[in-house]
Amino acid sequence: MGKTIMQGVLALVCAGALVLTSPAAAQNRAGVEKQFRSWLEQTIWPRAKRQGVGRATFDAAFNGVTLNWKLPDLVPPGTRAQTPKRQRQAEFGSPGKYFNRGSVDGATSVGRQMARQHAATLAAVEARTGVPGRIILAIWGRESGYGRVPIRNNVFEVLGTKGFMSTRAAYFTDELVAALQIAEAGHAPSGAMKSSWAGALGQPQFMPTSFLKYAADGSGDGRADIWRSEADTIASIGNYLARHGWVSGRDWGFEVRVPNSVSCALEGPDQGRRIADWAQMGIARVSGKPFPEHEARAEGFLLMPAGRNGPAFIVTPNFYVLKDYNMSDLYALFVGHVGDRIQYGMGDFSAGWGAVGGLYRSDVASMQRALERMGHDVGGADGLPGFKTRRSIGRWQEATGQTPTCFPQAGMKSALRG
Repeated sequence: MGKTIMQGVLALVCAGALVLTSPAAAQNRAGVEKQFRSWLEQTIWPRAKRQGVGRATFDAAFNGVTLNWKLPDLVPPGTRAQTPKRQRQAEFGSPGKYFNRGSVDGATSVGRQMARQHAATLAAVEARTGVPGRIILAIWGRESGYGRVPIRNNVFEVLGTKGFMSTRAAYFTDELVAALQIAEAGHAPSGAMKSSWAGALGQPQFMPTSFLKYAADGSGDGRADIWRSEADTIASIGNYLARHGWVSGRDWGFEVRVPNSVSCALEGPDQGRRIADWAQMGIARVSGKPFPEHEARAEGFLLMPAGRNGPAFIVTPNFYVLKDYNMSDLYALFVGHVGDRIQYGMGDFSAGWGAVGGLYRSDVASMQRALERMGHDVGGADGLPGFKTRRSIGRWQEATGQTPTCFPQAGMKSALRG
């Protein structure tokens, strides 16, 4: 869209969603809608046709579909991406909020019911893939409440909008074409092409490309139905994790105590060492039990999702397979924790979550830019306090004579200005 068309648009970013106001903005929005229809015809239809999608399927998919201006991270033509100032995702606040009582207890209690109800299927999938049933259950519970959470968004509206005008347009365009392939093949029941706000489908919340690659038949009927079949959902999650490298026989991780002599800046999947070596440094399981012998001989990684302000863990490569399902340390930790509660009856983490967080994403991005200028690799100035940002803060604190805490806090803003 040309600059003159976009003049008068007031773009307000709230939780990543774009809000357009004023009569001029309404006219501009109509113009963007026209561009969207042209994009569908000129870009998406040729790609879909090459993938075997018929015109009838294409027309049915976009019948009545318009842009959804409420979705996050939109960048309409003629505007620039902005770092959201308000946050709604857990990673922007206290990490402890991700483990709220309702979410943990709900996923655990229903998960135990599902473990009994689907014991045979879970055992068969575990034997075939090596992925423990408790892990599959925890993902299923987190993604869709074991199929009980309503999924109402039109996947073609979501992926069409984000493919046309989002910060990751190329990615969502690929997903849109894959969704059309799913519709053409008739994989989904009638009216079931509903998705999350990000375009994820069915009970395991697979993106369309993941469905095409990893959906599996767990019921033996020759179909992979992640919408109605619980057996297929279980099999598909197990297949996904196995194909992403799940190591059979290894756990996901262990809660530990990290002595002050061990720097929190040693966190990360690129700083692994034998778990026995971590133990020699003074890191011990909170349970008081030794690490299992087969785990002690293998590689482990330090994870401190709130820095020194929360529980700490030694995790295995399987933890990072869980992150392949959802690129969040807290997500993977939730899945491992709930899985353990389902099978072993474990309680809460031993260490509590400190009162950290409360920062705007733009605040964290500013700190990241300042650290980058000092030569630190923070993983990108995206406002997300991932492990590279956490340990960079710890290294900066150590270099400036501070006690390392490895987590962004409000008192750092004046010293770390991007």
